[in-house]
Amino acid sequence: MYQNIPTKVLTGEVRLSYAALTAPRVPKQGGEAKYSVTLLIPKTDTATKANIDASAEAAAADALGKLWNGVRPPVLPVPIHDGDGVRENGTPFGPECKGCWVVTAGSYIKPQVVHQSDVNTDLAPQDIYSGMYGRVTINFFGYLSNGKKGVGCGLGNVMKTRDGEPLAGGASASSDFADVGATVGFAPAPQYTPPAQSYPQQSAVAPPYGGVPAGAAPIPQTYGTTPGAINPLTGLPY
Repeated sequence: MYQNIPTKVLTGEVRLSYAALTAPRVPKQGGEAKYSVTLLIPKTDTATKANIDASAEAAAADALGKLWNGVRPPVLPVPIHDGDGVRENGTPFGPECKGCWVVTAGSYIKPQVVHQSDVNTDLAPQDIYSGMYGRVTINFFGYLSNGKKGVGCGLGNVMKTRDGEPLAGGASASSDFADVGATVGFAPAPQYTPPAQSYPQQSAVAPPYGGVPAGAAPIPQTYGTTPGAINPLTGLPY
């Protein structure tokens, strides 16, 4: 019981799994999309487990007269499972469920998710994820659907208490690179060295004015000029 409501529970600190708290998710069995979360309740938290059992029983008692025509199922389906056991389909729960009671709660109304340091401000979507820890309000109710009777668990609001290792099917960057740090280096790229070029050597001695350097092609002779005539371009005799 919480806030004098027999079917309502405020959990102790639990870990959140399969958190669909920022956008609704379509159930695997089909139907309308809804917000939901699976609560991993440590078995050491006997107070929360006792409150859940009492609230589920209060929901069954209420449904007995309102929905079930006074006939209670001999085995009452309740959404509380042993994380050390197996799921309804016979497969074992994940390792994160070991040592915990597993309860899944859902709602068609978007829950508020706040931090314990400020319960008046909703958390940003990136701060809400599977693997974080929090306290959650849940409400149990009886149902009758297609002739099936049972007790369901409604989701109220979530108060985040602290961060935890994400449960998203992959490792975090901090765990991937914890042992790497700044030890990774890169070999310097090899320097490019152009191939050596061979150039003809130049004479270190300048030729006399108007002369021809040693080894150079001779200056072609000019024909048709008068010996001693002045070259109009150079001002010198031919």
